[in-house]
Amino acid sequence: MMLRMRTRLVLVLLLLSLGLISAQQQALMDYLERRLQAIEDRISLWHEQTSRYASELREVKQQMVTQLEALEKNKEGLRVDLDGLGGRVGRVEREMDYLETQKEAQPCVDVDDKLVEQQVTVAMERNKLKYAKLSGCTDMLSGVKGMKVLKRLGDSKGVWTKDLGTHTHTHTQGKVYVFNGTADDTLYQFGSTRDFTSSEGTALATPLKLPARWSGTGHALYRGHAYFMEEGAGLRLMKVSLADGSLVKSSLLPLPELVSPYPLTPDTAVDLAVDEEGLWAIYSTQQDPRHLALAKMDADTLALTQMWTTPCPRENAEAAFLVCGTVYVVYNSRLPGRSRVQCVYDVGEMGAADEAPLTYFPRRQGSHASLKYSPQERLLYAWDQGYQILYKLTMRSKLEV
Repeated sequence: MMLRMRTRLVLVLLLLSLGLISAQQQALMDYLERRLQAIEDRISLWHEQTSRYASELREVKQQMVTQLEALEKNKEGLRVDLDGLGGRVGRVEREMDYLETQKEAQPCVDVDDKLVEQQVTVAMERNKLKYAKLSGCTDMLSGVKGMKVLKRLGDSKGVWTKDLGTHTHTHTQGKVYVFNGTADDTLYQFGSTRDFTSSEGTALATPLKLPARWSGTGHALYRGHAYFMEEGAGLRLMKVSLADGSLVKSSLLPLPELVSPYPLTPDTAVDLAVDEEGLWAIYSTQQDPRHLALAKMDADTLALTQMWTTPCPRENAEAAFLVCGTVYVVYNSRLPGRSRVQCVYDVGEMGAADEAPLTYFPRRQGSHASLKYSPQERLLYAWDQGYQILYKLTMRSKLEV
C-alpha cells in the first residue's frame, strides 16, 4: 500500500515539474517573438528611411550636376570676357607707350638759384673753351627700336660688350667680352656673338686673367684694351691689353672725392663710356652730389682733357651712355620699373639738348646694371638682372633739330 502511494506521489511531482518547464518555455518563446517583432519593425523603418535618403541623394546629385553645368558655362563666358579684357589692356598699354614716346623731354633744370648760377658759370667757361669734335659726328638718339634678350649668364650685375674701338659692322662679328659680377680678376672672351649665345655659361669662353681685380660695372673696351677701376685702390684706373692680359698703364684720376653716379648701381664709382669721339668718364663728386659730371679722356695717357658739370640729376639714375659727344642718362624711379632716357646733355652745345624726345626702353622687370654703346653697330649692350640684352637704336641728325 505504501509503495503505491509513493509511486503516485512521484508521478504527481514529475507531472508538476513538466508543467512548470512548459510554462517557462512558453514564456521564453513569447519573449523571443516580441524581440523578433521589434527587430523586424526596426528593419522595416531602416528600409523606409534608406529609401527616402537614397531618393533625396539622387535629387541633390541632380541639382549639383545642373549647377556644375551652369558654372561651366559661366566659366567659359568669364574666360572669353577676360581674353577680351586682356586684349583691350594690351592695346591701352601700347597706346600709352606710344603717347609716352611722343612727350617732349622734360628739361633737367633745378630751380635753385645757386644751381642756376653754377650752370651759367659752367656755360660761360665752356663757351670760352668749346669742345672740338674729333669725328664730326652729328647723330643724336631718336628712339629705341627694339630689344633682343640673348642669354642669361652669371650674377645680377655685370658688363658684356665688344672692343668698341674696332671696326666691326654687325653684332655677329667681333669678340665678345664678359665681366661677371662687380668684383673679380677674370675676363671671359668669346670668339663671336654666336659662341656667346650658344654656349652653356662660359664653356666656350677663353678666360683672361687680369693683373688686378675690377670694381663695379663701369668698365669699357677700346682699341684692343680693357679699362676698369681697380678694386680697393681708390681712383686708380687700369689699362690692360686684351691680347694677353698684361698691364699697359695705370693712373690715379685727378678727381675730388666721389660718390657713385648711379644710386641704383652703387658699386660703380666711375662709369667709363665709349662713343664716336673716344673714351669718356661719367662720375659725381661730393662737392655736387646732386648732379652728374662728365670728363673726356685721353685713351693713351689716361689723362682727363676736359670736364663738364651736367644739369642731369643723380637721383634715380641707373646708367648712362654717350653718342657723338652727347650723354644720355637713364632713370628708373621704381625698382623694378620702367627705364627711360630723361636727361640729355651735349658737350658741343651751350646747354642740354632739350629737343631730344623722352625715350623709353622696352619693358623689362629690373634695372640696367650697365649700358655700353657700340658706335659701329648702333647697339646698346645691356646687363639686366643677369640677362644680356641688345637694344637697337635709331638716330637722326642734330642739324635737323
